[in-house]
Amino acid sequence: MTLSNAALKRLAKLKRKKYREESRLFLAEGENLIREATVPPEHLLTNDHVVRQLSTLTTPTGPTAVFSFLDVPATEVLEERDLVVFLHGVQDPGNVGTIIRAAHAFGAGVALSTGTADLYNPKTVRATMGSIFRVPVARDVDYALFLNEAKTRNFVTVAAMARGGEHPSTLTAEKLVILVGAEGGGLPEEVISACAKTVTIPLLAESLNVAVASSILLYEAYSRVLP
Repeated sequence: MTLSNAALKRLAKLKRKKYREESRLFLAEGENLIREATVPPEHLLTNDHVVRQLSTLTTPTGPTAVFSFLDVPATEVLEERDLVVFLHGVQDPGNVGTIIRAAHAFGAGVALSTGTADLYNPKTVRATMGSIFRVPVARDVDYALFLNEAKTRNFVTVAAMARGGEHPSTLTAEKLVILVGAEGGGLPEEVISACAKTVTIPLLAESLNVAVASSILLYEAYSRVLP
């Protein structure tokens, strides 16, 4: 499609969160990612000059598309999935995107607390590798309200801790919300206290990347419901 300079400038503003929120639109870069989309884009842009203007990459990877926001209410995540990962203050967009990818792989939904990296940050979107279109994700979620709602729906709430929790093999086939905390700091004590149980991955190394740890716990929970 042909864009005027004014239209191109408006779309280029979507690289900034303020303008994404105002328009409720976001950018998705790359043919493979766009191919995963389950909804049609508002715009599909293939012209090399236009793609370079919109890309956040030094070397753009292909076409760029503009999509409407995809996030859903927190209650919808609990309705659609029996396994949910709640990210509390996870600030690296690459980690958030990778966890959304893992949630897709293991049939989970995702809830993002206030203070977690923006779902529509271009780095987050790229790291999902298209799973952003396949996973119910809620954002700006208050942990206390979410946990209360989860408990009324018979979810077991599980806090991931660096040490002192139960072995991941204790995760059951019940409806689960697994909470993981920020890189380095982990979950605040008030969040841990609000959960029904805690879990710790046994390690030989000092720690794991939050995306790796989340993936392990999601697999552990997912494996309990395999036939």
